[in-house]
Amino acid sequence: MHSPSTLTEVREPLPTAPEQEDGGGVLTVLERIGAVVVPVGVALYAVLYLGIEQVYWVFGVNPQQAGIDQSVLLGRLMGTLILLLLALIPAIGVLVGLGWLIDKVTRGAAGRLLRRLRERPWIVAALAALWSGATYWGLFNLVADLTLGLMVAVAVGLGVLAFLVPFRLLRRKRVGRAGMTVLVAALTGLGLGFVLILSLVKGAIEVQETGQANDLLGYVGFQDQWAVLRDAATDKPLYDGRWMMLLGEKENTYVFYDCDKQETFRRSMSTTNLGNLQLDPDREPGFRCGTLAEETTG
Repeated sequence: MHSPSTLTEVREPLPTAPEQEDGGGVLTVLERIGAVVVPVGVALYAVLYLGIEQVYWVFGVNPQQAGIDQSVLLGRLMGTLILLLLALIPAIGVLVGLGWLIDKVTRGAAGRLLRRLRERPWIVAALAALWSGATYWGLFNLVADLTLGLMVAVAVGLGVLAFLVPFRLLRRKRVGRAGMTVLVAALTGLGLGFVLILSLVKGAIEVQETGQANDLLGYVGFQDQWAVLRDAATDKPLYDGRWMMLLGEKENTYVFYDCDKQETFRRSMSTTNLGNLQLDPDREPGFRCGTLAEETTG
């Protein structure tokens, strides 16, 4: 006979409700959000500098010639990044809450449907492949003018040929599924970045033609700053006292854009004073750049 003490089983204490919630609920949601948000943000910032280059190329200079490097760009973007973060946090919270509410209203049916879809590797791989193919819309549209129908065909074809099978293979293991999530998120950031580049180029062309920048250019750090140039020795106005847009400064040299002549030029800082500085000037309706250039060609 065994004594009662030898039959006693030592059992691990059951996890409390908060431990279960943290292990399978809150932390899991935060990890998934981080796995998506961080790659999107990094890829978007990486492409953003290419967009700034495109903006300054419209004016015939590159960002380095205007004194814009990575540190300057990050400094100008800091306020925008903070505002974006403040807007993104409640937006994610609303989406998580909406998902929870839908699951509760459907008595868990929405959650079960989502889990069943995730258990179908070909369906998940196909959706991720189509989305990844669609992220190339901005890049293709940057180098060529594509119609919507052609772009859909290219996105579907690229998704099926390039991403479908690799994504299906990645779904076999947990680390592969995590890698696929990061890759799709990074492609999403790159796609948004190229769409942003298209908008920035259009905004730069608008500045070149109308002399006024839109809000998007201001958000990425482009300064719509104008000044009347004065001679450093005599303090007399230069160029008939016309307003010039200050694109930047580098190595004791200013870079200006002449709206009236639609020309970009440089002047030494030692011979030039900036007077009547103005940021984001209000233009009268119908104002256009190039009036003096039209008179010269006419």
